[in-house]
Order: sequence, then structure tokens, then C-alpha cells
Amino acid sequence: MRASVHAKSAVAGPLAMERPAKGLSPRVVWLMALAVFINYVDRGTLATAAPLIQDELKLSSTQMGILLSAFFWSYTPLQLPAGWIAQRMDIRYVYAAGLAIWSLATASTAVVSGFIALLFLRAWVGVGESVALPCNSQLLATGSPEHERGKANGWVSVGFGLGPAFGTLFGGLLMAHYGWRLAFLAFGLASLGWLWPWLSATRSTVIKGRADTHSISYLMILRQRAAWGASLGHFCSNFGIYFVLTWLPLYLVKAHGFSVQRMAIIGAAVYGVYAASGVLLGWMSDRLILAGKSVNRVRKSIIVSGMLGSAMCLFLCSNASALPSVMLLAAAAAFFGCVSPQQFAIAQTLAGPRAAGQWMGLENTIGNFAGILAPFLTGIVLDRTGQYFWAFSIVGAVLLLGALAWGVIIERVEPVRWPRLAHE
Repeated sequence: MRASVHAKSAVAGPLAMERPAKGLSPRVVWLMALAVFINYVDRGTLATAAPLIQDELKLSSTQMGILLSAFFWSYTPLQLPAGWIAQRMDIRYVYAAGLAIWSLATASTAVVSGFIALLFLRAWVGVGESVALPCNSQLLATGSPEHERGKANGWVSVGFGLGPAFGTLFGGLLMAHYGWRLAFLAFGLASLGWLWPWLSATRSTVIKGRADTHSISYLMILRQRAAWGASLGHFCSNFGIYFVLTWLPLYLVKAHGFSVQRMAIIGAAVYGVYAASGVLLGWMSDRLILAGKSVNRVRKSIIVSGMLGSAMCLFLCSNASALPSVMLLAAAAAFFGCVSPQQFAIAQTLAGPRAAGQWMGLENTIGNFAGILAPFLTGIVLDRTGQYFWAFSIVGAVLLLGALAWGVIIERVEPVRWPRLAHE
């Protein structure tokens, strides 16, 4: 059986899930973007606080690498069950429960006094946040047409950049004046304010049907070459993004001597470039597709260019002085913004509504091993070499591999033709 058909062909058979007639409202998309923003504020607060926590708790670079990767020890393996749940349960409650868990874990970090307790709570943040991307993917695959998907994913991707920007800038300034514990408490409790507007906005618009539990299995997804290409590409892009997200504050402070306040401003600017680039490139991709350009060519051209450009910038950054490093990091952020909306749009196109939640669960499982490996490996490299040269070089090489995955291993960006159900 052929794995896929041309992008303009419909996915075989009717959807096994009910969906709103008018698709997702802008309010729901904005709340999804806000949830990702909160997600990245809460997960990134530890990186912003890392210089202060390392000094106060007297931790080595290796221990900091473990803490910075601990989030992914729970987040990554839970992507598979989270994808299964997103395909079958009421997403409004799944999303709300996940956000409540990660927000309370973030707030509780304010009272820890040792390495083990901090490690434990970081793992719980990962438990809560594991549901976010599978839920987003299922909602957008079902509620957004192809020519609107880049923009929708672009807005959701704003959270990937503005979350760290806000957390680094305001968190860094808050920590500089009042200490890191108050920042964790404030961010964790404030995050809970998202729950009421989400439950209100999704009362009648979010998908509430049940997926056919016999439709698409993880084994069927694993048989698709495109799933392996997307998963490897996702891993490689995440390796670069998480390297920057977790080590940028320490890099600016320890390697170039910036104060915590200046680090916060520079870090926020870098993440802001990432967010703006994501929105712009997501919108641009939709315009090109609406104008009749091939979905395959548009999505691949933008994402491969982003991987190659970010690799080049980080290679150059490996041996640059303070000011050029900041400029190169900003350029790398712009290229990363090319990647994020496209990698989610590609997954939603390939999987279609029948499998988008589980596809993203699988892809994000493999992709987020980078979140475990990148911070930990960087800590080991720094302890052994005492410099960032090899850390940046390794990341650049991984990003080049990612360009190959998106451009070559995925033969075409077009819907997979899944087997028809017996009742279709």
C-alpha cells in the first residue's frame, strides 16, 4: 500500500472525531499560544535562576546539567500516553489538568533547599507539560485548514520565544532584586489564572468527540518513513533550541561576564527575535500556499533554510567575542523561528485529524530526548574542557543532520493515506 498521496487529496474516510463546524476560534488559538507561553516561562525559570542557584547550593556544572535536563526525564516518556489521551479524551480538561500540575510544581520550587528536592519538582513540571503539544497538534489538525495552519502554528510558536523572553527579562530582574525563590512562586501562581478563560472559551468550540480506538496505532505510525524523518528532524532542532534555552543565561554570565540584569535584557531580546520570526514565517508560508505554491516545497524550503542558518550561526558563535556572540545568537534565533511553525504544521499535514495527537506524541518523544541530552552533554563538555567551543560545535553538527532529515528523509509533505476503517 502506498504511504501517502498528493497534499490536495483528502485523508481517507470521514473523521473518527466530531469537530466544530467553524473550526477553532481565534480566542482558542490565542489561549493555546498563551498556554505555550506559560509553559516556556515555567520550564525556563530554572535556566534564568541557574547562576544564582549554582552559587547558593554550591552545585557543579554537571549537577546543573542534570537539573536543567530533569524536566525532560518525565516529559519525554510521557509524550506517548499524552498523545493517546489527546486522541481520545476531552482536550479541554486534559489541557487544564496538565497546566495545573506544572504551575503548582513551579510554585513549590520556591521552598526547596537541596539538589534532590529541586530534581523531583522539575520532573513534576515535565509531567504537567507533557500534554501541551499533543493537544495542540490534535486541535490544529482537526480545526485548521492547510492554508491557515502555518499562521496558527506561528502564533502558538510565539510562546516558544516570548515565554523565555519574558521569563528571562522579568524573572532575571525579579531575581536580581528579590532572589530566585520569589520568582518561582510568582510565576507558578500566576500561571493558574489561565484556567478560567480556557474552560470558558472551549465550552462549545473544542473537539469533544471520541476518536475510534481502533483507527491508528503507534505501530502504524512507526511504519511511515516520514514519521522517522520528522522525529529525527524534531530531535535535531530541539537539540539546538534547548541548548540555547538552558545554557544561554550561564553562557552570557560566565563566559562573557555580563551581569544578571544585562543577561536578562540580552536573553529577552534573543527570544523575542525567535518569536517574531516564527509569526512572520508562519504567515508567509500560508500566503505562499494560498497563492498556489506546493505545500511540500514551501514547508521544506523554510524549515531546511532555518536548520542550515542556525547551524552556521552557532558554528561561528563557538569562537566569537562578547558582542559578535550576541549578534550571532540573535541571528540563530531568527533561523530557529523558521523551524518551529513548520515542524508542527508538517506533522499535522502528514498525520491528519485521525492521527495528529498520537503522531505528535511519538515525534515529541523522540524529539525531546534532545532536552535530556543537550543540557547534560553540555555540562560534561564544560567541566572537561572549561570552554564553550566544543559545545557550540556539537550543536551546529546536530543541526546539519536535522536539515538532512527534513529535506531528504521526508520524501514529500503530504497526507498519509491511512487504512480505511471497517465501517467506512
